[in-house]
Amino acid sequence: MLDGKRQTEKEVVILLVNMNEVLMQAKKEKYAIGLFNAVNLELARGIIEAAEELNAPVIVGTAEVLFPYGPLEEVSYYLIPMAKKAKVPVVVHLDHGLRKETCLKALELGFSSIMYDCSVEPYEVNLKKVKEMADIAHSYGATIEAELGHVGNNGVENSGADIRPEMFYTDPAEARDFVEKTGVDALAIAVGTAHGAYRFPPKIDFDRIKKISSEIAVPLVLHGGSGLSDEDFRRAIEKGISKINIFTDINIAAVEAEFKAFDSMNKGIIDLIPAAVRAVKNAVEKKMRLFGCVGKGRRKDMDELVKTITLEVLKELK
Repeated sequence: MLDGKRQTEKEVVILLVNMNEVLMQAKKEKYAIGLFNAVNLELARGIIEAAEELNAPVIVGTAEVLFPYGPLEEVSYYLIPMAKKAKVPVVVHLDHGLRKETCLKALELGFSSIMYDCSVEPYEVNLKKVKEMADIAHSYGATIEAELGHVGNNGVENSGADIRPEMFYTDPAEARDFVEKTGVDALAIAVGTAHGAYRFPPKIDFDRIKKISSEIAVPLVLHGGSGLSDEDFRRAIEKGISKINIFTDINIAAVEAEFKAFDSMNKGIIDLIPAAVRAVKNAVEKKMRLFGCVGKGRRKDMDELVKTITLEVLKELK
């Protein structure tokens, strides 16, 4: 039964874009692509409309911690069709899959990319679990991201007097060993960022990014991107970051827009939806311009389709 499902889902995934198809070029040309989590239709519309407007590749998805607000299966029902219809490359990605079962479910639903986050585990356990999942993901034609080191939660985990953030940073030698042994397609590294809204200005270890980038061949991922300065983003990309995760910024943008739109009790939910979509679109466009991915949105599958049709037309003319 699983093999039958897997074959069916493989055929679906072929129609989508995986991370390798967008991130390898980003790594080569020194720009970054954003992952924007979309737990509802308004977020998804704003993200994809921004990508199409700017002709930019984009990664959309959801994270396991966000399932209470948008269950995985329900999210897949709108994200995957929207990605297939998009005029630009759209990767459908599971962000921070915490359990094997969650990752398998995402692959079966047709996600073209997953992240299996075992970063809280000891190194050898992280390596073993990710290697197993990488083999499974690749059998679906999907890509996989892992995390080494640990990106925290803005002081929640680092509140103890004897705990320093640097203790959780990614070691460059371990990063090389981890990538070689697991076969992951992208690696999220801990270099001073944190998830959620920042309580204090972050201090990014840019030299560590550069060192790790020189040690491994796969694209590097920066988690906890919301709230960083424009200069932080530019330097991180220059040093080797190819994928940047954003959620808090677009989440707040949508809420602020809805509050402004809801200026009287005569308004209903349908009056708030356009405001949320516009706000998310504007926030995503700002990040895309900053990341340098504008104009990079050619779809290879569309190019191949045009080529095939052209050849068929030429045959008919002969």
